[in-house]
Amino acid sequence: MRVVTITPGGSEVYVLGLVGTKSQTFRQVNLTVSQIEDLEIIDSAYTYAGNANLLRLGLQAYMLGIAYEFDPYFGLSISRVDPLPHQLEAVYDYFIKLARIRFLLADDAGAGKTIMAGLLIKELKLRGLADRILIVCPSNLSFQWQRELLEKFDEKFTVLKGSNIRNQFGSNQWLEHNKIITSLDLAKREDILPGLKQSHWDLVIVDEAHRMSCSTGGKTARYQLGEYLRDITDHLVLLTATPHKGDPENFTYFLQLLDKDVFADVKSIRHAMENQRAPFYLRRTKEAMVYFPERDNAGNWLQAKIFTKRITQTIAFQIEGAEFNLYRNITNYVKRQSALAAADGSNPRAKAIGFLMSMYQRRLASSTYAMRKSLINRANRLEDALKDAYKLANEAPPSIPDEEEWEEMEEYEREKLEQILEAMSLVQNKELVKAEIADLRAFAIEAEAVEQANQEAKLAKLRFLLQQEGFFEHKDRRLLIFTEFKDTLYYLEEKLKSWGFAVGCIHGSMKPGSRNEPGTRLHSEQMFREGQIQILLATEAAGEGINLQVCNIMFNYDIPWNPNRLEQRMGRIHRYGQKKDCLIFNFVAENTIEGMVLKKLLEKLQNIRDALDDDAVFNVVGEVMPSDQIERILRDYYAGKLGDADLELRILQNVDEDRFRAICQNALEGLASKKLNLSMLIERRALAQERRVVPETIHRFINETAKIASFTIKDHPSLAHSFDLGKTPAHLKSYESERDWKLPALANQYPRCTTDRTTSEKHNLEWVTPGHPLFEALRRFTESKARKELGSGAAYYSLQHSEPVRLDFYRARIVDGLGIVIHERLFVVEIAEYKEPVLREPTIIGDFISAESEIELPAVAYAEEALNWLNDNAFMPFLNEIKAEREDEIKRVEKHVELSLTEIIGKADQEIGKLEDEIKLGVAGAEGRLAIAENHQANMIARREKRRKELQQQKSLTLQGVERITSIVVLPHPEAQSDSLKNLKPNYETEAIAMKVVMEYEESQGRKVFDVHEKNLGYDITSLDVSSGELRLIEVKGIGAESGTIILTPNERRVAEDRPDCFWLYVVTHCNSVPQLQPPILNPAQYQWNEVKKVQHYTISTEHLGKGVKA
Repeated sequence: MRVVTITPGGSEVYVLGLVGTKSQTFRQVNLTVSQIEDLEIIDSAYTYAGNANLLRLGLQAYMLGIAYEFDPYFGLSISRVDPLPHQLEAVYDYFIKLARIRFLLADDAGAGKTIMAGLLIKELKLRGLADRILIVCPSNLSFQWQRELLEKFDEKFTVLKGSNIRNQFGSNQWLEHNKIITSLDLAKREDILPGLKQSHWDLVIVDEAHRMSCSTGGKTARYQLGEYLRDITDHLVLLTATPHKGDPENFTYFLQLLDKDVFADVKSIRHAMENQRAPFYLRRTKEAMVYFPERDNAGNWLQAKIFTKRITQTIAFQIEGAEFNLYRNITNYVKRQSALAAADGSNPRAKAIGFLMSMYQRRLASSTYAMRKSLINRANRLEDALKDAYKLANEAPPSIPDEEEWEEMEEYEREKLEQILEAMSLVQNKELVKAEIADLRAFAIEAEAVEQANQEAKLAKLRFLLQQEGFFEHKDRRLLIFTEFKDTLYYLEEKLKSWGFAVGCIHGSMKPGSRNEPGTRLHSEQMFREGQIQILLATEAAGEGINLQVCNIMFNYDIPWNPNRLEQRMGRIHRYGQKKDCLIFNFVAENTIEGMVLKKLLEKLQNIRDALDDDAVFNVVGEVMPSDQIERILRDYYAGKLGDADLELRILQNVDEDRFRAICQNALEGLASKKLNLSMLIERRALAQERRVVPETIHRFINETAKIASFTIKDHPSLAHSFDLGKTPAHLKSYESERDWKLPALANQYPRCTTDRTTSEKHNLEWVTPGHPLFEALRRFTESKARKELGSGAAYYSLQHSEPVRLDFYRARIVDGLGIVIHERLFVVEIAEYKEPVLREPTIIGDFISAESEIELPAVAYAEEALNWLNDNAFMPFLNEIKAEREDEIKRVEKHVELSLTEIIGKADQEIGKLEDEIKLGVAGAEGRLAIAENHQANMIARREKRRKELQQQKSLTLQGVERITSIVVLPHPEAQSDSLKNLKPNYETEAIAMKVVMEYEESQGRKVFDVHEKNLGYDITSLDVSSGELRLIEVKGIGAESGTIILTPNERRVAEDRPDCFWLYVVTHCNSVPQLQPPILNPAQYQWNEVKKVQHYTISTEHLGKGVKA
C-alpha cells in the first residue's frame, strides 16, 4: 500500500489514506502511534542496490500476471484445446471486444460451442471479470457441459438438479455455488425461480437458447426465464443452431433477451438485415468453417473443410409370418386399450394408459425382446394390483409429462414412470383384468417363440448389413448403434457378442464415471476410441454428451418419433474432428403403420435436403414439426380417431420444401457469414504463437521461485518440464485468504506435476500453468518477495551497451467510465545521457548480467523521469488504440439503441395524438388509455436517456494508475575489452548486412516479414507464411569470412530452447565480400554450444552446425 494522506483521528489515533500498489483501490485505516512506528517504510528513492536476480524474477511474476495483454489468445495457452478459426473469431473478435457482453452465437450445429464458451470463461476470469458463472441448458446436455469444461479448461462446475434444491431446504443453492450448470426447464419452474431471482451472476450462458423464443401469442415460461436471466447478469451469451423461424418480428422478441433497448422495435433488425450486420449477433454456416492449413505427407499445405458429407440411407425390411402375426395382435391390443382411454378422456388414468400404449408400440417397433419384457412386466404388475381391489380401481396415476418434460427427463426417470404406469388399469372388474393378463401372457409366449426361431427380420437385416459393410472382416472398423430402449440394447449386446464382436454399451442407468472406471459411460467411450470396442451400443443417453469422431458409421436400429433426436444422434459422429464422410443407416419395417409413415417422412426430409443442398434441414425440423407431433397423431390413430390415409396426411402435411426453405434461406440468413477472414486469423494465431507463455518458461520460473521460497522441487529425469513438489508449503496456502483470490484452494500435496499440456494428458500429471492455484500462489509469493528489490532497483552489466543507461518500468491502466479496468500494460523506457529516450521490450532484461559487487552509480541514474516523452510515445498511443476499438463497437450499439427506442417513442407519440382526438370526440375510456400511453412514452424516453449515459460511460476511457514499478541501471561490462569477452560483442556492421540478406530472402519466398532486432526479443525477424500460417522466429548471424563462431546471448539461447518448433538460425557468411545465406537451421539449441559462464553467452563454430533444411 502507498500512503497518500495522514489526518488526526482523535487522541493517539491517525487516519491513513492508502492506495493499493496493485489494485489502485483507495481505502482508509485507523492506526495508533505505536502501530505507525512499527510500519516498514520502503524508500521511494532508487538506490539500485537490490538483488538483481530477484528483481528480474519479480518482474517476470508481474508480467505473467498480465500475460493476456501480450498474447492475443492467452486463454488457449492454459486450456486443453486446439481451437478452429471460427472459434477464435467468435471469442476474440466479437465477445472480448464488447464492454458488456450480450451476444447470440448461432453457428450451425457441431461448431464446438462449448469450446467457445470455455475460452470466453477463461479470458473473463483472467481479467477478473467473471467469478460467478451460470450455464443453463437442456438437462441431457448438463453432463457434456460439465465434462468438457473440466477436461478442456480445468473449470469445475456443479450440476444443480431439483433434488439438490429440495434436499437443501432453508438454503439458497444459487448463492451457495459460484459455478453452476442447471436445466432450462428446472430453472423456469415457479417453485425454483424465486431463489434464482435472488442471485446475481457475472456471466450467464444459455445453450439451445431457441427454446426460449417468443411470438406475438404471448410469453412462455421459458421466455420469462430468459428475461430474468438478462436482468441478473453482467454478461449474457445465448447459444443456438436455430436462432429464428424466418420471421423478423419473432426474431426481434428473441433478441430482446439480449438487450431490450437495442432490439426494442423490429425496425432495428430490419436495419441490420439491410446492412447484413447486427450488433450482438454472429452466425457462421458450415461453409465458413474450415481448419487452419496443415501439411500433407508430401509437405504441401492444404486447407480442409471441417464438416464432411453426411449420407443417409433407409434400410427397409418387411416382417412376416409369426413376427407379423405378433405385430398385428399387439397392435390390436394397443388399439383396444387406446380406444378405452380415449372414451374416458377426462380420467387421469385414461391419459396414463394412452401414454403407456404409445410407449408399447414404440417398444414393439424396437425389438421383440423389448416388447416381451414390457408384456411380462405389465402382467406381473396387474397381478400384484389384483391383490388390492381398491388400489386397482382408485389409485391416482402419476402426472403424465408433456413432450418437453419427457425430453428433459433422465432415462432412469422415464423407466421408473413406465413401471408405475404398467400397474394402471381402466377396468374395475377383476375378471376383465384377469382376461387382459391372460392376453399379455399369451403375447409374451408368442414373442418368445419368435425370438427362439430367429425369425426377426430386423435382426437378420442387421447381420446382413454388418457383412455388407465389412465389419466381420475388418475388426478395426467401428460402428455406433442407437436404440431407444435399454432392453433392446441388452438384446443386441448378447447377439453381437455371439457373432464375435467386441461390444460396449452406454445407457442412462450408467453413471458418467471416468475413463479408468469400468462400467461407466466415459470408460465405454474411451474403450471405443482406443479400438478395444468395435461396436458401441447406445440409448439416447449418448445422443448428447459424447463425441465419437473416431467412428463414421451409425445405425439407427429404431427411429425415434421425435425427429430432433435423429439430428442429435447424427451429431455424435458428424462434427468437427470427423475426417471421413458419415454414413447413417435407418432401419424401418415398411409394412407396419409406424414404419411406413417414418419411412416416408425420412425420404421426404432427405429429398428436401437434396433440393436445398443444406444439412440445416435436419437442424430446423423441430421448427416445422413439434417434437411431440408424431406421437400425438399416432395416439389418435390407435384410439380410432384417424384412418390409415389420414395418418400419413396428418404427419406429412407440414413437411414441404417451401416451409423449410422459408427458414433455411430467408432474408434473416443474410446475417449469416459464409466466409471467414482466414488470413487475419492466421496472422493473429501466429502472433499468439510468437508471444505465448510456453511450458519451458513456466517450468524455469517455478524452479527459480522454489529457490527463494525455501522448498524443494524434484524434477522428473524422464519427463520434460515435470516435477514433484510434495507437500504444499504453508506460506503458499496463505494466499487463499486474500480478498482477490478467485481460484480453488491449493491441494495439500502436488506429487506429480508438469507445465506441459501434452505430457499432462499422456502421463496423467497435474498441469501447472497460469490460472492453476499452485502457479498463482508461487507468482504472488515471488511478487511479494521481490517488492523491496522492485522498490530499490538493481544494477546490471551488458555486452551490448557501450555507455550507461537507465531503464524505467511503468505500469499503465485504461479504465472506462464505469470504473472497470479494461487493459493493463508494462512499458519500458531506456534513458541515456544526451540522447532521446527509447522504448524497449521488457524481455531486454534477460540479456543483462547481474552486477554482483557494489558499483558507482552513473549520472543517468539521477536523470529525471521521461514522463512527458512516455505520454506522447507510449501512454497516449496505448489509450488511442483501445479507444478506437471500443468506439467502433459502442457506435454500432448506439445506432441501434437510437433507432429502436426512437421508433417506439414515435409510435407512442402517434398513439397519444390519436387518444387526444378520441377524448375530444368523447370516446369512453380514452382518458385512461391516454394516461397509460403517456406513461409508456415517458418510460421509453427515460430508458433511452439512461442507456445513452451508460454507453457514454463505456466509451469514456481514461489512463489511470500510471506508476513506475521499478528502475534499473545498465553499465557496459567492465571486462568487455578482455581477450575472453571482446569477441562476444556484436559487430553491428556485419549484422546489418546479414539482416538485409535474410529480409530480402524471406520476402522473396512470399512471406510477411518484420524486423524486430531492436526489441531484444531473443530473435531478429518474425516471418509468416500467410497462406499456411507457418511462423518463423529467425535469429540472424553475420560472419565476415567463410566460417567463424556463432554467438547467442542469454535471451537468444533461452528463446531457442523454449521454441524448438519455430526458432530458426540463419547464418550469412562472406559479409565482407559477397554475402551468402547458408541453409537455415531449425531448432539450433539441439547442438552442443559452449557456455561462457562469466557472461552467460553461448558459442559454436559454424563447422559444428548441421546442414540446415530447405527454407
